[in-house]
Amino acid sequence: MADPDSRRTSGAAAFESQDFRRYQLARLLVIVGAEAQAVAVAWQVYQITHSALDLGYTGLALFLPGLLFMLPAGHAADRYDRRHVVLVCYALQMICTSLLFLFAWHHLHNIVAIYLVLLFIGTGRAFSGPASSALIPHLVPEAHFVNAVTWGATIYQSANIAGPAVGGLLFTLPLTHHFARLAGSPLVYLFTLVTLVWFLLLIVSLKVRPGRMEKRAFSMQTVLAGLHYVKQTKMLLGSLSLDLFAVLLGGAVALMPIFAQDVLHAGPRGLGILRAMPAFGALTTSMLLVWKPIRRHAGALMLSCVAIYGAATVVFGLSTNIALSLTMLYIIGASDMISVVVRSSVLQLATPPEMRGRVSAVNSLFIGASNEFGEFESGLTAHWWGAVRAVVIGGIGSLMVTGLWSLLFPTLRRADSLTAESLLQLERAEAAQHK
Repeated sequence: MADPDSRRTSGAAAFESQDFRRYQLARLLVIVGAEAQAVAVAWQVYQITHSALDLGYTGLALFLPGLLFMLPAGHAADRYDRRHVVLVCYALQMICTSLLFLFAWHHLHNIVAIYLVLLFIGTGRAFSGPASSALIPHLVPEAHFVNAVTWGATIYQSANIAGPAVGGLLFTLPLTHHFARLAGSPLVYLFTLVTLVWFLLLIVSLKVRPGRMEKRAFSMQTVLAGLHYVKQTKMLLGSLSLDLFAVLLGGAVALMPIFAQDVLHAGPRGLGILRAMPAFGALTTSMLLVWKPIRRHAGALMLSCVAIYGAATVVFGLSTNIALSLTMLYIIGASDMISVVVRSSVLQLATPPEMRGRVSAVNSLFIGASNEFGEFESGLTAHWWGAVRAVVIGGIGSLMVTGLWSLLFPTLRRADSLTAESLLQLERAEAAQHK
């Protein structure tokens, strides 16, 4: 018989849970479907408007609901059964994808209608994000949680790489005369609908029943509790805000077409490789972390990786050699993945179960701000200073933030093993010291 301890530390420990296996399969399918759909939406919008600005508005339409509904979404994730919240949100996604399919099927060139559908998709994501994040600790034993987070990140990166490729393949797939009307966007939307159906069936089959976590009635106090908890818990505040400012300042993805064409002279094919390299770095690192998990000095490791992220961003900005640029992008993705695993583990393990939905909602807003708003920030600074200076200054800014945060948040710096007991004990000791 296998030793229980060896099972606990095995690379696939989280997959001992049937619910975790089903949830991750559902997640893989739905992310591939969503990424494929994003390709079709972008192409459809551009064919209607031929405007880069209108393409930018698609991202804004998806981001705004997260900003508007962060607090009620977090409250809903704690007030109601998180599984039910996820089911309702993805049922809404099915309706929205069906509408996109009908628009494409009937060749409806109404850009406002597409934006309205995207707003509803963004609303569904705003509510499903905190519930999905807070559901994961119910699927595996605590001893397997970091392994579950690492596998979740691996699956996310795999789906993000596969999704656009699947979308592009389906979009250009030649069909026979009888099915010619399905060619292009309609076929992609049909594929996304299939992934959503499978997602809902798999979520329904989960045996876990987390039930209601927050017992108190709706009030501003309960809704704002997530913000208050993050503010009071310095380790959480430090990890979330560090990621926010580092990615906001150091993000170079939005400017990749400029580097591919004007700096590296690599053309469209080079752009595709440049865009894929951070995800490749993140994927290979997450696979390494599955078999060699983070056991000690998690906080210091996170700070070091954010510093590496900033330094690699600076070198990428200065590079005129395609091989060096690709190497730096690989390092950017790899270092960011380690930071993601530590931050996600701290987020759930340092938060009481009844608060995880609301705290996850705050995290979702931070991530959305760093990614979507970060693209706007990159474009604006590139307009002011040029792409190279914008990326270099952003990378230096990430390095400065890392140094400052290591001084402002000593609790984060001292975080050691990624267990609820260790993190909460450290936070209590810090709170007692400041009384």
